[in-house]
Amino acid sequence: MPFEPVQQEKLSHGVIRQVEGLILRGILRPGERLPSERELSERMGVSRPSLREALADLQDRGLLMSKAGAGVYVADVLGSAFSPALVTLFATHDTAVFDYISFRRDMEGLAAERAARLASDTDLTVINAIFEKMEVAHQKRNPADEARLDADFHLSIIEASHNVIMLHMMRSMYELLREGVFYNRTVMFKQRMTRDALLDQHRMINTALQSRDPQAARAAVESHLSFVETALSDQQKSDRNEAFALKRLEHEAKR
Repeated sequence: MPFEPVQQEKLSHGVIRQVEGLILRGILRPGERLPSERELSERMGVSRPSLREALADLQDRGLLMSKAGAGVYVADVLGSAFSPALVTLFATHDTAVFDYISFRRDMEGLAAERAARLASDTDLTVINAIFEKMEVAHQKRNPADEARLDADFHLSIIEASHNVIMLHMMRSMYELLREGVFYNRTVMFKQRMTRDALLDQHRMINTALQSRDPQAARAAVESHLSFVETALSDQQKSDRNEAFALKRLEHEAKR
């Protein structure tokens, strides 16, 4: 974790500002455990009393939380972007699903364009490392792993865009996707042809980012999510046709 020695000011205030900045930029994530008190005080160059004062202030403001015998963790600062009632509504209406994909296409296209311009070398290394893990998971034919890495890949691009509002908003949105509120991504990764196409699309996105080509990165993300939209629409049509055929067989069996 990139903790640094605190510059001259009231030491606890310096600690507070640094931790706030790490949370704001998404470097410290919800649920992440902070180093031990001794390690943290050494890395930040402050006394333990100053550190405790800062951590207590951050806990009082809901940014950190202490777990007895386990240490200090970043609190769930994301929460939910939507009320439980609205989440349930999303899950039961196709309109919300396709509006969600359209929203992602707009936001992630912009994020990819920004990442190609603004990402640090470390950001690009992280994105590439996740893509390489996707290639390994693809060979093992594990749709659950590929679906998980797919979300990690897209979030890493949003993180590399260096827009803190977009980062926290999209992280909250992705939690709903991970929970299957909008659609079950694992189903898509079970289909061989679809899996191959998705991997190729992610490769194109990664290549454009590593080349720092903003236009190509945005176009690759938008094309990828248009493919997801079409594949999901086709899957829903197929499911409806199967359900209709099953009902027809049941009806004929009763005659």
